[in-house]
Amino acid sequence: MDLERLIAVLAPAEVVGRADTTILDLAYDTRAARAGSLFFCVPGERADGHDFAPEAIRNGAVALVVQRRLQVAVPQLVVSDARPAMAVAADEFFGRPTEELEVAAVTGTAGKTTTAFLIYAVLAAAGRRPGLLGTIETRVDGERRPATRTTAEAIDLQRLFRDMLDAGDRSCAMEATSHGSALRRLDRVRFSVLVFTNLDRDHLDFHRDMEDYFDAKRRLFLGDDAPPAAVNVGDAYGLRLADELREQGRPLLTFGLTEDAEIRPATVDVTTRLRGRFNLENALGTFAAGRLLGIDDAAIARGIGSVAGVPGRFQTVDEGQDFAVVVDYAHKPAALEHVLHTARELADGRLICVFGCGGDRDRGKRPVMGRIVSELADVAIVTSDNPRSEDPLTIIDEIVAGMGNGPEVEPDRARAIERAVELAGPGDAVVIAGKGHERGQEIAGVVTPFDDAEVAGEALRALKTTA
Repeated sequence: MDLERLIAVLAPAEVVGRADTTILDLAYDTRAARAGSLFFCVPGERADGHDFAPEAIRNGAVALVVQRRLQVAVPQLVVSDARPAMAVAADEFFGRPTEELEVAAVTGTAGKTTTAFLIYAVLAAAGRRPGLLGTIETRVDGERRPATRTTAEAIDLQRLFRDMLDAGDRSCAMEATSHGSALRRLDRVRFSVLVFTNLDRDHLDFHRDMEDYFDAKRRLFLGDDAPPAAVNVGDAYGLRLADELREQGRPLLTFGLTEDAEIRPATVDVTTRLRGRFNLENALGTFAAGRLLGIDDAAIARGIGSVAGVPGRFQTVDEGQDFAVVVDYAHKPAALEHVLHTARELADGRLICVFGCGGDRDRGKRPVMGRIVSELADVAIVTSDNPRSEDPLTIIDEIVAGMGNGPEVEPDRARAIERAVELAGPGDAVVIAGKGHERGQEIAGVVTPFDDAEVAGEALRALKTTA
């Protein structure tokens, strides 16, 4: 693409150097810069992309998008903010893919991944050839690819949309995060429908407060080209959002477990194999999204009923033991509370919970999660999650500070899971919370292989051999 075409859509404040350059690719990371790249100098929390411009040029970048002029020999497009510029340029460069691709997105604190999986299944049941973008995996033409982050950077996101179209996909189910909204990664994505699941404390290491967090979600529903919305009015923030959308005359279909929801258990005929009140809400949100997409109720029901489970989301581990073992991604207060209530339904005996909290994230939720487990579980084992750069014992101390009764403490997560399995007896239920589908554990900047479900399975098999 000619650089002049990108200049036209970006409308930069200043163009430095000659514009008669051909752009072969877009990049924001020097490792991805190649011959013919337009490189975006994006200021970040820990590093500034402007500092890496010389390296990008050495790797083949032929032009830059900058927020301040640099002393370099290639053309520069000076913009006020490189992030929205990156979204606009990526949309144009990859041929405005979401003008053709039907995108059904899910946002909220909890339930995004499961609801995206359910919507994917509904789109498939309706014959709409879906792709999938989310926390666990990406699917293009049915082929699974590992996910890097829940909402990719704008260049990667638009590239994936183009890959889907080129591979024959005609729709996409995706997760839309508050980071993706606040960091402008989702700009220029033309959603066909957008689902709001709920909002609870999370990401307060990134957002100033809950209102700032809510605003990042809310802005997705209120743009000039805002899509039809399916909103959970059983959630306080969802109710606020629905009221605002009604006031503005926006297309809206409400769902939830309250009598004022348009899509509620009494109004639809659908069966889900997923357990728990929260998964019933996810199924209702999916049903509402399907209706807004014009899919008939029978296809919606088939799609929802076809999903037997989602990796790391209330995932059972069964090695023939006489007690239940559940692995779940719950790493925030409300999600942990929901999972423990649901697991209690599986237990004729005790409820045992293994959990921790991630490092370099919102510290305020640690004692809150400790209190929830101390109130809802019979046995609590506090362990490490992903400590990242923090001292694991410091994190554990902050969790334990919120617990009324004395929990067991075992910093080694594998040993903590083994301990829970050893303690469990007939009719008990073990919940291993926090990491879900993740395949690694990050300690002091080093990620080592770790899978809660695999570790639990190994512990259960070892228990059988010693019984």
